[in-house]
Amino acid sequence: MTAELIYVIPEIALLTLASIILVVDTFGSPDDRSFTVTLSQSSLLVVIGLLIYLMPDSTNYALGMSFVSDQMGAYLKIFICIFTLVVFFYSFEYLKEHELVKGEYFVLGLFAVLGMMVMVSAYSLLTIYLGLELLSLSLYAMVAMNRDSQQSAEAAMKYFVLGALASGMLLYGISMLYGISGAIDLGSLSAYIAQQENTGLLLAFGLVFVVVGIAFKLGAVPFHMWVPDVYQGSPTSVTLFISSAPKIAAFAMAIRLLVDGMAGLVNDWQGMLMILSVLSMAAGNIIAISQTNIKRMLAYSTIAHIGFLLLGIASGSYSGYAGSMFYVICYALMSMGAFGMIILLGRKGYEADTLDDFKGLATRSPWFAFMMLILMFSMAGVPPLVGFWAKWFVIKEVVAMGHIWLAAVAVLFSVIGAYYYLRLVKLMYFDKPDQMTALKASKGMRFVLSINGLALLILGFIPGALMTLCLSAFSV
Repeated sequence: MTAELIYVIPEIALLTLASIILVVDTFGSPDDRSFTVTLSQSSLLVVIGLLIYLMPDSTNYALGMSFVSDQMGAYLKIFICIFTLVVFFYSFEYLKEHELVKGEYFVLGLFAVLGMMVMVSAYSLLTIYLGLELLSLSLYAMVAMNRDSQQSAEAAMKYFVLGALASGMLLYGISMLYGISGAIDLGSLSAYIAQQENTGLLLAFGLVFVVVGIAFKLGAVPFHMWVPDVYQGSPTSVTLFISSAPKIAAFAMAIRLLVDGMAGLVNDWQGMLMILSVLSMAAGNIIAISQTNIKRMLAYSTIAHIGFLLLGIASGSYSGYAGSMFYVICYALMSMGAFGMIILLGRKGYEADTLDDFKGLATRSPWFAFMMLILMFSMAGVPPLVGFWAKWFVIKEVVAMGHIWLAAVAVLFSVIGAYYYLRLVKLMYFDKPDQMTALKASKGMRFVLSINGLALLILGFIPGALMTLCLSAFSV
């Protein structure tokens, strides 16, 4: 057992550091939380260093087969920590400007990251649930952090109630799987399912409830009801966080449950994921067209992107899983940049959350209008940006498994989705600005946001590097 603890060192380190920061913040100056931010970002850098140093070259199990250490888990954890590091940077700029700086935001963010890391490496039904609840409870509190905002309180309540409902369904599915198989770890569950000649009714019901839980966390239709309201009602810094790293953790949860635990039921869950995928692409892209609030538009855009993400998992092949991993990493990067732009355009007492706020941005700031153009074109899947390759890789896998009709549907909805992205570009470049207020942001914020946007362009020219990494995650 002691030797196995080496695989859990990054999680132990993060838990320890987050607890220390909580105590330090409690006794720190209430007027200056910059020290808490610095400590939080330093903690993430320490965890990234540990993950790289302890990078596994094979699959290892720990804590009684409830925890797995493999390359997929290590890579996803590194990306989660890197994205959260950038999110904390953007968030501090936003919270300072709106006088909402609270140490609890960053402490809860670290505990949410811990929950994500547990989800990524979970190899037991209970460990997956514990990681999910740690993440969810942290996010509920973060959404409600602005106590003076009725909109935030309403969003938090909706998120909490629907999240509790989804958690209950997932737990019910887990209890059914355990009751049938007597297995709590995913390896034993997979072995039990492999021995069954046909899918029994109880096993099928257990699978359905598990898929419902996964679909809710990803925000897939018809379990997407919380996404637009939570994205719009939350402070932009919290929306930024919810839209990025947790999507990577939800992808990992889907892989652990469906691929590691229920690979023997692939023919059953493939069909479910295809239906969820088509519904998500249709509803997300069509409803986004009518939105005037950019946070709601990006929420429906998220739902559409989840549809594409599910295509790769539904392929049932390791190259398809790698394609989905590539997609979720690229999506998190794009989403982070888009909400970073909303923070950049906002100011004290004013959220730049309508499409009209972007009118004439090319006149006010040509460089950041270009950054937003890159972000929107990448989300729309315009070559040579990385968003094009993300869609290309998953559609290629759908074609390879013989579902030409599904690939055609994906391309059709991608074309429909391009409309609302291009509409924003039109507002920036061809409409006159309603105001000529100078963008108020620090040099650091401008630099990081520029790197964020240019990364999409650079990755678009060398997508093979990231795709090779994703493929290697599933080849061990």
